[in-house]
Amino acid sequence: MTKQKLFIPFQGTTLAAAGGGSASVKLWDTAEWQLIATLSVPRPEGLKPTEKSGNKKFALSVAWSPDGRQIACGSMDGTISVFDVTRAKFLHHLEGHCMPVRSLVYSSAPLDSRVLFSASDDGHIHVYDTERKSLITSLSGHSSWVLSVDVSPDGGAIATGSSDKTVRLWDLKMKAATQILTSHTDQVWSVAFGPPLRTDTRSCLLASVSDDKSLSFYQYS
Repeated sequence: MTKQKLFIPFQGTTLAAAGGGSASVKLWDTAEWQLIATLSVPRPEGLKPTEKSGNKKFALSVAWSPDGRQIACGSMDGTISVFDVTRAKFLHHLEGHCMPVRSLVYSSAPLDSRVLFSASDDGHIHVYDTERKSLITSLSGHSSWVLSVDVSPDGGAIATGSSDKTVRLWDLKMKAATQILTSHTDQVWSVAFGPPLRTDTRSCLLASVSDDKSLSFYQYS
């Protein structure tokens, strides 16, 4: 896997940027385009600084918590770092993946704002409780790297894109994939839910983009 991406989620007027070989998340004030803070990704406890592990400690993905108080950052070595944004302080690591964490998203459900979803090259999607620092469950089904994950506006499902050329829709109550979408002919680098439709607040569009140079749309309800 040679592709490296720059992830730049927003929270209000603050932009969080991670990627490009840096072992940090940079926060920018977009009103003044000034650097607010640099959140350095620490090495997990017990890991000795070797040349091999050092090369793997750069950030690949970043996500804001719904309340804007936390940022999670996924790294090349499979670890996820959680930061307190208001204090610009590292809180703890979330572990469980053994390969790069390509994508992160917090739950959109009002009562589950502490829940974080992660997609990794190890083929798994993990569901974490970021406050208790625990792995809630692990979802598997893709036959190759999971490159992207997003959560539906109602918080009841997630979508994932993979190098296996498929998009999968997962029911979080069932903890299983309920749909496998096969419109792409190459690896799917990104999936994203749109806002709810005006005619039906429980419905929205799901978009996916692939190395086959196509963008696909699906109806979610």
